[in-house]
Amino acid sequence: MNSTTAGHHAPLPNDASVVHRHYRSLVRTRRLYTIIAVGTLVVFLAAALWFADASNAGRFFERLPFFFDYFIHFQPKDPMEIFRAMFDLPSPYDDGSLKYNYPEGRVPLFGDFYLPEYFYQLLVTINIAVLATMTGAALAFALCFFAASNLVGSSAVRFGVRRMLELLRAFPEIVIAGFLVAIFSLGPLAAVVAVGVHTVGALGKMFFEVVENADMKPDEGLRAAGANWLERVRYAIVPQVMPNFVSYALLRTEINVRASTIIGAVGGGGIGELFRLSIGQDHAAKTYAIIILLFLTVILIDWISGYLRRKLVGNAAFQFGD
Repeated sequence: MNSTTAGHHAPLPNDASVVHRHYRSLVRTRRLYTIIAVGTLVVFLAAALWFADASNAGRFFERLPFFFDYFIHFQPKDPMEIFRAMFDLPSPYDDGSLKYNYPEGRVPLFGDFYLPEYFYQLLVTINIAVLATMTGAALAFALCFFAASNLVGSSAVRFGVRRMLELLRAFPEIVIAGFLVAIFSLGPLAAVVAVGVHTVGALGKMFFEVVENADMKPDEGLRAAGANWLERVRYAIVPQVMPNFVSYALLRTEINVRASTIIGAVGGGGIGELFRLSIGQDHAAKTYAIIILLFLTVILIDWISGYLRRKLVGNAAFQFGD
């Protein structure tokens, strides 16, 4: 044996070089995935633009420079017209047409007290969203426990409930409302049912995922004590998941306010219907008044629900009943 090699071994790479090579490998992999993702996005964007141009007889790119022309010309005579339209105040430009006849929209409540029509219709939209959320959340609460794998051993039951929830959220609210308007006629009832149906499917999925992540030790204790399934759900699972349930329901309320506005444009009532009419009749002041009211309402609801969600989720003592 060669004496020069008998007592020596090949030098082993130190830990720093191994870590460095591993880091460079991760960086190369990340760059490759980034290039693939960006390339895919560019291809889909190009295809979407080509389809938009083809579906508009090749005039999409031709008309693109005139995109803002509508907003430039769709302006009230003065900014105060927006305020007058919002509060149904008389307009100095009233020429006998509906365009400037703002007090015509006043909704009498009692005696000489009236509510501006836009505020009244905004309350209708909020009521649609709140009622649909409450109904949908209640049904989702009743179904979610049957879809959780840690509570129901029957795969057939879980499969059936989960597929039903998927079916309920598969169609957008506006599509469901389009069918229901033919059944219930025009009005808020179709909007409530449409938003509520979609809410059951959306909240049901969120709820059963929360249930599946619950701590099962309290359930094991109650099972050992002889509690039945309903008692285990009531006393072991519900107190854990209820803060998250309320948080998701509040978040869904925000979404449903916007959905109720859109549904109003197809005959569901509320502020959305007036918004569609004001645009169609070229009433700029009324349109901007509705936009401002919707914007302020969404901000207020987002702030209130966000505040309540932070309080509820962070409150470990929050319980569901006694």
